[in-house]
Amino acid sequence: MFFQPDNAWVGDVIPFERDGEFWLFYLREVRDDPEAGSAWDVVTTRDFVTFTDRGTAIPAGEPDAPDFNAYTGSVVTGPDGTDHLFYTGHNPRIVGPDGETPLQIVMHATSRDGLTSWVKHPELSFGATEGYEAGDWRDPFVFKAAEGQPWRMLLAARHAAGPRRRRGVIAQMQSDDLMTWRPVEAFWDPRRYVTHECPDVFPWGDWWYLVYSEFSESFTTRYRMARTVDGPWITPEHDTIDGRAFYASKSVGHGDRRFFCGWIASKEGSCDDGPYQWAGTMSVLESTQRPDGSLAFDIPSELRASFDIPHASALVDTATGTRYTTDAEVTLSAPDGYACVVSEAPIPATAYASVTVDIAANTTECGIVFRSSADGDNCYILRLEPRRSRAVVDRWPRRVTGEMQWEISGDVPFQVELERPCTLEPGEHTIDIVMDGSLMVAVIDQQVAVSARIYDRTAGGFGLFAGEGTATFRDLRIATRIR
Repeated sequence: MFFQPDNAWVGDVIPFERDGEFWLFYLREVRDDPEAGSAWDVVTTRDFVTFTDRGTAIPAGEPDAPDFNAYTGSVVTGPDGTDHLFYTGHNPRIVGPDGETPLQIVMHATSRDGLTSWVKHPELSFGATEGYEAGDWRDPFVFKAAEGQPWRMLLAARHAAGPRRRRGVIAQMQSDDLMTWRPVEAFWDPRRYVTHECPDVFPWGDWWYLVYSEFSESFTTRYRMARTVDGPWITPEHDTIDGRAFYASKSVGHGDRRFFCGWIASKEGSCDDGPYQWAGTMSVLESTQRPDGSLAFDIPSELRASFDIPHASALVDTATGTRYTTDAEVTLSAPDGYACVVSEAPIPATAYASVTVDIAANTTECGIVFRSSADGDNCYILRLEPRRSRAVVDRWPRRVTGEMQWEISGDVPFQVELERPCTLEPGEHTIDIVMDGSLMVAVIDQQVAVSARIYDRTAGGFGLFAGEGTATFRDLRIATRIR
C-alpha cells in the first residue's frame, strides 16, 4: 500500500491495467540532486500489497532537452496494439513567450513490446494552443468515449486572460490516429480555480466521472459526476477523495472494481509540524458506488487480508483501572466528561486495526487513539464528531519544540486539512486504520478516507474513547503481518 523507491519519492501516479496486472507509472522525485531531471519509473502489482519495481520507463531528458522533467500524462493502447504514452515536457531553462515562465509541452512515446521499452517521438510534441498560457499545458489524459469517436486529450491548462486565480480550465484536443491533434472546445471550464491538475475521466455504470486535483489553498483531489461524457457535471455532497495529505490521485479499473492511486505527501524535517512537500509515498484507495452514483472510498480488501497475525493486549480504563480483553465489548459513558481505555502493550509500527462503535444519541465525540501513552493523553487521535458531521485526525500535545520535546503551551489548533465530512447518525459505525511507520490511512464506514503523516510519535498503545456521551465498542481487531 505504501510503495516508495530507495533514495527517492513518489510523485504523480499514472495507473494502467493489463490482464489483471496494474502498471503504476510514477514521477520519480530525487530531492537531493537539483541537476537530476524527473523520470517516469514503474512498479507492477496484482493486489496493491506486493510490488515489483521495474525501474525507469521514460528517462529524464538531457539538461537542454524539453523533457528534462518528464511529468504527468497517461497511457493508452492503439488499435494496432501499439502502446502510446503521453507526458508533459518541462525544462526550467526553456521559457515561453513571456520570457520568464518555463514552457510546458505535450510529448509522446510508443512501445511495441508490452509497456517496457519506450521510444520517444519529440517531433510529435506540441505546446499550448491559442488562448491558453504557454506555461500551463500539462498532464495529458487520453481516452476514447466510445468506439467510432475520436480520441480525446484532456489537459490541465489556464486561460491567457481573466482573473489570475480563476483561469483554470481543462482544455481538450482530439485525434483520429493518436499522432496528430486538433484543438476543440474546452472539456470543463468552471472559472473557479488556479488550475485542475491530473484530469481523469471514466464511465462506471450509468455515470461518467471527472477527477482532478485542485491546485489551490485546498490542494486536494476532487470528482464530479455526469450522465454523459460532455456533462453537465454535478458536484456531489462530499466531492473529495481524501484530505490534504493524499494528492494527485488518478484511477484505474479492473472488472467491476476501481482503484485510486495517489501519494501521501512527506513533510519537511520529517516531523508533524513540517510543511507539506511535493511527492511522498504511494497509496491506493478502492472506490465503490453508492446508490445515487456518488463514490465511497476504502482500504483495498487485499490489504486488510494481508494483516493476518493477531496482536492481543488487554485494554485498561485510564481512570478506573478496569481491564478488558481485546475481544470484549467496551461501553464508555461520560455524559459530561471523558472516558478512555488504552492497551497495556504497544502496537507494532506496522499494524491494522478495526472496530465497530455504536454511538448513542447526542454524543459529542468518540473514536480511537493510537501510539498513545498509558494514560491516553499523549497520542494521535481519530475523532468522530457526530454533531459536526465530521471526522478529524488530531494529536496531543499539538506542538513539539526544536529538541522534539512535547510542549503543551500555545494555542495550536488541529490541522484543518485533516478534517473530513462524515455522516455520523446515532447507531453503529466502523473504523479501519492502517499504520506503517510515518504513514496512516483511516476509513470510516468503508466510505470516508483520511490519510496523514505520523512522524513524531513512533510507538505507543491503541485505545478507545468517548466524550460527552456514550459509545459502545465491539469486534476490536488488531493485527500485524510479516513483510
